[in-house]
Amino acid sequence: MAERCYLAVDLGAESGRVIAGLFDGERIRLEEIHRFPNGPVYVGDTMRWDLIGLWGGIEDGLTRAAESYGSRAESVGVDTWGVDYVLFGPGLEMLGQPYHYRDGRTAGVMEHAFSRVSRKEIFGVTGLQFMPINTLYQLIAMQQANPRVLELAERFLMMADTFHWLLSGSQVVEFTNATTTQCLDATTRTWGTELLRKFQIPTSMFPEVVDPGTKLGILRADVAKRTQLPRLAVVTPATHDTGSAVAAVPTEHTGTADWAYISSGTWSLMGLELPHAVLTPRALELNVTNEGGIDGTWRLLKNIMGLWLVQECRRSFERHGQPLHYGEITRLAAAAEPFASLVDPDAPEFLKPDDMPTALREWCRSTNQPEPRNEGALVRCALESLALKYRMVLGWLEELSGQRVEVLHIVGGGCQNELLNQFTANACGRPVIAGPIEATALGNVLVQARTAGAVGSLAEMRAVVRASCELKRFEPQDGKAWNDAYERFQAIVRR
Repeated sequence: MAERCYLAVDLGAESGRVIAGLFDGERIRLEEIHRFPNGPVYVGDTMRWDLIGLWGGIEDGLTRAAESYGSRAESVGVDTWGVDYVLFGPGLEMLGQPYHYRDGRTAGVMEHAFSRVSRKEIFGVTGLQFMPINTLYQLIAMQQANPRVLELAERFLMMADTFHWLLSGSQVVEFTNATTTQCLDATTRTWGTELLRKFQIPTSMFPEVVDPGTKLGILRADVAKRTQLPRLAVVTPATHDTGSAVAAVPTEHTGTADWAYISSGTWSLMGLELPHAVLTPRALELNVTNEGGIDGTWRLLKNIMGLWLVQECRRSFERHGQPLHYGEITRLAAAAEPFASLVDPDAPEFLKPDDMPTALREWCRSTNQPEPRNEGALVRCALESLALKYRMVLGWLEELSGQRVEVLHIVGGGCQNELLNQFTANACGRPVIAGPIEATALGNVLVQARTAGAVGSLAEMRAVVRASCELKRFEPQDGKAWNDAYERFQAIVRR
């Protein structure tokens, strides 16, 4: 069959991209059309997203897509990170630039929330892990500081849904991203209005929740005119980027819990794909999360700080006159002394430090460990600690599901770090299959293709991924050394 073309807009914390997915019925290939920067913008003492700038980058990418593919493009869909949102007032005027999830206004808000509604009750409704970045605490912070803004709000949209509104005029929130808010009832799959009212958060602004693969409409006439694209379909993928990435995990065991995934990037999202949310007291105790997936599945997972530790180390090295590319950083880490120092990657000290190497050294000093003295030692400390945290979380997931995981799939940009892939296999004692790198974009495009009738089930989508991508396998090594290190890590984390 002739190649069919679907356009994916993939927005990450550092950059945005417009990508063409070209599908011949058996294999899919991706072509990056346009990449543009993303990142926090400081407005006064607040941290925001430059939504208008992002929209300009998207329109530029769609214009280039029209030049390359013209009328061949069938649909477009947007995926982004979770938790962040846009509020609209009367006449759908945006009520300011959206806050960045790392903005400091949520400090202490969780504790305030628990004084009104218990952790147990919040988790029993939403099934979401407790993090200060969650939308719920962002809204509570706004209700405390700027209640008038919430009073004016007539529509709440997540970031991806806002871009779908700009593309098509739709005013809905897609399910997978709605589940990242801690505002959605995991049992009814609708907004937890009773919970929200307890925090005096107005509920009338929350729109309909729709499933991945919903056709939202067609491209607005003004957008089509500016970009020279046809009035193609606007289709919502799994708008949470992890939801799209998990849809593209190349497992041959869809429908079972004997495999786990790590969506590896700035954050590491490690979890299982299950038919239902896990809302047990033990899940609450472990602070795991239940996020929505394709076809009504749930992603039982844990957010782990991820390669943010390495990214921030690299930025620090550059600030101090030592610019290093990631290949060189990894080489230095591989040559450093094994297991010299370990940290808990999820310690709050690492969420937004002024300087990551300083934060790592101070944490090691506070736990009576040697301070990493050079670039290789710092990065090895981060990577070994991440792998050991994966092992800890794997044990929790197996406990909650009651099933042993036989293989780990690492997808996303972080799967290019072969040293971390091998450390993960070693630490967990399980084979690791790395790839695809472009899991999020592939998942986005394949959901669009399924909506168009070009591919069938989730299992068939994953077969397309296996046929289209080069995968690499890592076998466990050095079991005793990693077991000994894990005993040390457990003691450090539970200090």
